[in-house]
Amino acid sequence: METVRAVRGAIQVDRDDPAAVTGATRMLLAEVMHRNELDPDDLISIVFTTTADLVSCFPAEAARQLGMADVPLLCAREIDVAGALPRVVRLLAHVRTVRSRAEITHVYLGGAARLRPDLAG
Repeated sequence: METVRAVRGAIQVDRDDPAAVTGATRMLLAEVMHRNELDPDDLISIVFTTTADLVSCFPAEAARQLGMADVPLLCAREIDVAGALPRVVRLLAHVRTVRSRAEITHVYLGGAARLRPDLAG
């Protein structure tokens, strides 16, 4: 039976410029979609956050570039905690799926794998 689930993900960006941020965000979104066997119609909404050092563009632009223009998207700033991993884009996607909570694959790419080594596998 289909239900609503949340999928998390994060990626560390090499530098703060629009091409790097949107490229990394596209990569993260594509991997979340692929690993969870999602179609764009399965997406309910996506919340993106960035660390305070990423200010060149909105990560939601990457979702729009992938054709997600009708998916509600929101961008926010991550809490600026001393010593936190820099240049990170995070996402929380709400999706319709037949997968159980245990079957959802959360995606942590590149340097962001350090955030959740238990899930980065």
